[in-house]
Amino acid sequence: MNSKSEKVTTIGTYDGVHIGHQKILKQVVALAKKQGYVPVVLTLFPHPRMVLQKDDSIKLLNTIEERIELLKSLGIEEVVVKKFTKDFANLSAQDYVKQILVDELNSKHIVIGYDHHFGKNRSANITDLKAFANLYDFKVEEISAQDLKDVTVSSTKIRTALNSGEVDLANSYLGYNFFITGTVVKGKELGRTIDFPTANINVTATYKLIPSDGVYVVKSIIENKIVFGMMNIGTNPTVDGKTRSIEVHFFNFNQDIYNAELKIEFLKRLRSEQKYENLEALKMQLQKDMTNASNYIQTLNA
Repeated sequence: MNSKSEKVTTIGTYDGVHIGHQKILKQVVALAKKQGYVPVVLTLFPHPRMVLQKDDSIKLLNTIEERIELLKSLGIEEVVVKKFTKDFANLSAQDYVKQILVDELNSKHIVIGYDHHFGKNRSANITDLKAFANLYDFKVEEISAQDLKDVTVSSTKIRTALNSGEVDLANSYLGYNFFITGTVVKGKELGRTIDFPTANINVTATYKLIPSDGVYVVKSIIENKIVFGMMNIGTNPTVDGKTRSIEVHFFNFNQDIYNAELKIEFLKRLRSEQKYENLEALKMQLQKDMTNASNYIQTLNA
């Protein structure tokens, strides 16, 4: 893409790319189409708090790769990921506007929230941006307070829902099924001994939010086929497990998928993780879980 093509640029984290974000992004895409510009999202990574406060506790709904994929699926043609560093944080407001928004991106229209702050110490606001707009010949469009409130409310509700395992509620705010992306790695292979072989999923992005421990109905696409299954997130207390793991038992599936990269969508939580007296009791519970999961999947296909 010609980097000098004229752009409609929106700036933000857009973590989750949920229904609140989607409304704003559709406006950006429509505006770009109407004016013959290219719709662009400018986003920062890592999250500023990870860099400035060395905050490792922050959990995001999407990895940066997932975020880019979701944004592009909505018609955003270019996602510009600026690496957030201390040097970047020290850019003056004018340098940020001139060097990045004008010279690098060739933004002709900038769509941002009324409460957006930028530049060193986040000292500049939308009034300053409008002053720069006159200087550098671009327009500024304000995202309404209501739309921004919807974004904040949705983000909070999604995180709360996922942290309590309510994935179906989270999905209703996201406008798609919450998913994780990970690689299938070797596990202890205990599941095989009770006829429930599992794929151990390694999510390398430590900042990705993982729903609360428990058993979930999930689905994935493996070799172009939809495959359903049930996932356990937790420490496997029945066998005195100590580390948290993510394991999926896929239904009617018997292929070697070691090292495969899988995207796994969460559909419903079946129960919390529990400790059973022995492996036999665990196996009986897993059979019940499988029945419950199969019944749920049938309602989806009804």
